[in-house]
Amino acid sequence: MATTKRDYYQVLGVERNASPDEVKKAYRKMAVKYHPDKNPGDKSAEENFKELGEAYEVLSNPDKRAAYDRYGHQAFSQGGGMGGAGGVHDPFEIFREVFGAGGRGGGGGIFGSIFEEAFSQDGGERGGRGRGADLRYDMRITFEEAARGVEKEIEIAKLQTCDTCHGSGAEPGSKVTTCPTCGGHGQVAVSRGFFNIAQTCPRCRGAGQSIEKPCRTCRGDGRTEKTTKIKIKIPAGVEDGTRLRSSGQGEGGAHGGPPGDLYVVLHVEAHDVFQREGTDIFCSVPISFARAALGGEVKVPTLEGSAVLKVPAGTPSGKVFRLRGKGLPEVHGRGTGDLHVKLYVEVPTKLNLDQRHKLEAFAASCDETTHPEETSFFRKAKDFFK
Repeated sequence: MATTKRDYYQVLGVERNASPDEVKKAYRKMAVKYHPDKNPGDKSAEENFKELGEAYEVLSNPDKRAAYDRYGHQAFSQGGGMGGAGGVHDPFEIFREVFGAGGRGGGGGIFGSIFEEAFSQDGGERGGRGRGADLRYDMRITFEEAARGVEKEIEIAKLQTCDTCHGSGAEPGSKVTTCPTCGGHGQVAVSRGFFNIAQTCPRCRGAGQSIEKPCRTCRGDGRTEKTTKIKIKIPAGVEDGTRLRSSGQGEGGAHGGPPGDLYVVLHVEAHDVFQREGTDIFCSVPISFARAALGGEVKVPTLEGSAVLKVPAGTPSGKVFRLRGKGLPEVHGRGTGDLHVKLYVEVPTKLNLDQRHKLEAFAASCDETTHPEETSFFRKAKDFFK
């Protein structure tokens, strides 16, 4: 009973309009995953590996891909070769061709290629000149500093290029030669069957060099710990949790390699008056009953000082007023938020005798026109009091 073939695009996990580069990238990723040498004794992985080779052979060839798009698997039903796809090569040959390897025993292959590429990843350079580590510094700032921006000076201890050997790791005047074991790469290839795995060179311990006499100051590392003062510019409008990058202010790289970066994480302290939502700020301001009823002016706080807010007569408690442009600046300079002031009426808790008599007289003179909302509410709720 014949096995139903899967769609080649599905096999590689790409869309039907995938570019040749996308097809190749998908094959490289999955072929390494299912290679028989990586999955010894796994028949399922072996079948997947063959299926991948068949799919890639067709979809990487413009003519075969065009025929497959038009007729599907029937386009190769009369052809010979692996899986019925006419002209398909041995899956191991396809694997070696894709990864730039020669024939069997050619000394290269995918994993040889990966080994070569490893020396340039993540800042690693020939001779062990690795990029320095990135550092993190947590900084607390006030709400006002976050709003206006500020320049801060911090002090951190970090590994930096040794002043004695200038990063070479060698005592001045001593000889530094290329490591004969790794050829200056700092890594060597160790064979694991079909695979060549990159490991740190046991002779130079990754330096890529043989040092006649290690530096007495850094003991051959090329770095020493120093305390450094760094100025950090904090832009106006930053939020809690903002991360700032100071390029090149991380640890120095090994053996004179480039330094890493410093990341400053900001923690903005809470404010006694203002709360923040994006670039807008909010505050609550108390006013007297008389001011709310009669109207007038009230001073409200802003980031630049105080401002005068005109309160209309009959302003209810909880009314919010917006002061445009009195909020926080957008950190990239694209505008400024607003200040939202919520007024709440403060009820007096202590009245002298004269105040009480006057307030009682006022209450006695009130009717439904004085407190229309209260009158309306009780009319709606009268059934609850029956």
